Amino acid sequence: MNQLLAMRAFVRVVDTGSFSRASDQLALPRSTVSKLITDLEKHLGIKLMHRTTRALAPTSEGLDYYSHARRLVAELDEVDSALRGQTLKPGGHLRVDAPASFANCLLIPALVDFHREFPDITVALGISDRAVNIVGEGVDCVIRVGKLDDMAMIGRKVADLEYLTCAAPSYLERWGVPGSPEDLQNNHLKAGYFFAWSGKPEPLVFEKGGQRIEVGDCAFSTNEGNGLKEMLLAGLGVGQHLTSIVQYYIDRGQLVSVLPDWSRPASPLHILYPPNRHQSARLKVFTDWVIRTFGVRE
Repeated sequence: MNQLLAMRAFVRVVDTGSFSRASDQLALPRSTVSKLITDLEKHLGIKLMHRTTRALAPTSEGLDYYSHARRLVAELDEVDSALRGQTLKPGGHLRVDAPASFANCLLIPALVDFHREFPDITVALGISDRAVNIVGEGVDCVIRVGKLDDMAMIGRKVADLEYLTCAAPSYLERWGVPGSPEDLQNNHLKAGYFFAWSGKPEPLVFEKGGQRIEVGDCAFSTNEGNGLKEMLLAGLGVGQHLTSIVQYYIDRGQLVSVLPDWSRPASPLHILYPPNRHQSARLKVFTDWVIRTFGVRE
């Protein structure tokens, strides 16, 4: 039995709560992962896992072993990364998750430069506006817009992202240009965003001189940033989107900025990763690159 590999397999199964997810992340057959843990239990003379057809959980002895094994695996990875870093550029595989609009419009085009700088790192990019279970889904880091709700994660701020209120020329020709947030609320169609995990709509927010107005009742809404962009381009209403996403269409006349005297508060952009996960060399250089590429230098 390869005890180190068996230890890694056990740690990954506990982290993910699944033999299948652990086998995918380790690039090993599920049967091999299961046998490694069975052999490890025989070697230690204790039962590490409770296994049923519906549930999988570590025993109390398994939890004790897990706390030591996880620390040992992280220390070995750190030594390996330090030695490799003396002679090699960072390499290996990264699983990253990012919001749809940011991923498609900003991150993917910039990955060409990342690959040129770090050709030995491969990236699997999950594109979704939903909240991701970082540990359970084997994700190394996530990029998120908005306030940090999961305080269990380590968050590094990248930038503050500004918003624009805008609409398509076809919409403005039909409905006119709103003169105020109240006019927008009462006399116009709105296109907005709702949160996938709760179904709760996000209002359009307008601030000026200490005054704050929230506008709701969107005729059309979506839980994905690209969908909102396409709704605005289709002329389905007035909405708010990140300036970095819609500026391209503003410059080409496909969208028009409205209510310029009113602004929506900027949203912070963070890159997050678990505190108990060793920050490998590849994760560190990717995190630093994201901040360097998309951050605003003060």
